[in-house]
Amino acid sequence: MAEDFLRRWSRLKHQQAAEKPVEKKPETPAPAPALPPVEKLTPDADFTGFMQPKVEDALRRAALKKLFSDPRFNIPDPFEAYSGDWTGGEPIPPEMLATLNQAKTLLFDKKEEPQEEKAEQPEQVAENKPDEPRRQDT
Repeated sequence: MAEDFLRRWSRLKHQQAAEKPVEKKPETPAPAPALPPVEKLTPDADFTGFMQPKVEDALRRAALKKLFSDPRFNIPDPFEAYSGDWTGGEPIPPEMLATLNQAKTLLFDKKEEPQEEKAEQPEQVAENKPDEPRRQDT
């Protein structure tokens, strides 16, 4: 009878456990590379030594903080849409602001309408059918 999958797998696992694994010599950990003091680093210095896995996280962060404190890294990318400061700019001139419907109702206390429009307004209301919705912003 042919050996089914699970019995074969179990037999091979037991054989593998019975064999002794080859003992490896314990590797001595490589010493951390000699690094220059963080205070003496310049942006043109070599920071690759600080990126080694043997370097402590606090020392790595201090070196990166020193690197990115350079003003060259503080320039936003002009091609990145969200990197610019869009809070500044020229304000809307008062003449243009007066023409906006929202500005008329929210910003200006006086309603600046010509007398002719006021006279025509009741007629327009009379012409509207009760079923037609009226615009609220005019």
